[in-house]
Amino acid sequence: MISEEIREQYAEELEAFHIWMKDAGYTGYTVKSYTGDVAEFLVSIKGKSVDQVKKLHVLSYLSQARERGVSDATRNRKHAAIHCFYKSLIELELVTANPAFGIKKSKTEKNRAPVFLDESGLERFLQSVEGKYRTRNLAIFLLMGYMGLRVGEVHALNCKDYNADRRTLDVFGKGRKWRTLPVPETVADLLSQALEERLAPWRSKEEALFVSQKGKRLSIRSIQLISTETFERFQEESPSTQRQNYSSHKLRHSFATMMLRRGADLRTVQELLGHSSIQTTTVYTHVTSREKEEAMALLDVKIPTFNAQPIHE
Repeated sequence: MISEEIREQYAEELEAFHIWMKDAGYTGYTVKSYTGDVAEFLVSIKGKSVDQVKKLHVLSYLSQARERGVSDATRNRKHAAIHCFYKSLIELELVTANPAFGIKKSKTEKNRAPVFLDESGLERFLQSVEGKYRTRNLAIFLLMGYMGLRVGEVHALNCKDYNADRRTLDVFGKGRKWRTLPVPETVADLLSQALEERLAPWRSKEEALFVSQKGKRLSIRSIQLISTETFERFQEESPSTQRQNYSSHKLRHSFATMMLRRGADLRTVQELLGHSSIQTTTVYTHVTSREKEEAMALLDVKIPTFNAQPIHE
């Protein structure tokens, strides 16, 4: 939440940033995240006008965020938010310089295999889905676990995006790009059932495919919470030391890993996931310890034997 003091002092700049993001096509989730980051940054500059801010102030704010324990990825998002904030003010002729320009990103961990569920794990996870809205929630998890959709993409789906006759789904993804995905038969059956059981929205023109109990489009946060609760049930019988930090996004990881292990080529998986660069897709080419052991077991290691020779004095 933005404090009233910050809202009043930087009203023109915040409004300009909001208009700029909307015009640029940023998602509601990104707008909310960036606005929160920028508001936090504005608190840190202690009353300075935005044109008084120097690179040192931005770097100091990012360093303080790191000291509070935020991840490298979150630190980089905060940096991106401030950079976009000043970019918008420059384009709208409110300032002339961007103090966030030239600050290096934090290096995030590389070559770390993403957490995912194997096929049997995915099946057991789906068995953990229960409750009044089981069909709706199952459909959501199938779209992420067996079609690789992002949480935001599931949130944005409208009824018209699903073509039951052709069994295709039009997905609006990152970079404001559409992709059309074939829907597996089992997923299609449940999706059709979810449409039949769809809650009546409180607005007659609400087109959302997934509707909350309040009759509105199911929010990203709600999908994440439903996932968290289901993952807790899925792991409730596992020892605490063996529990994984699963989240809704891990279902997308599971889909990508499953596709590659079944022999799908990297380029096809890139298209299915909606990645703009194939480099992003290569993170899913990881292998497990079991697979490494099986590969090593294929080796026929032969150690030569030596006949002991008598020692002549």
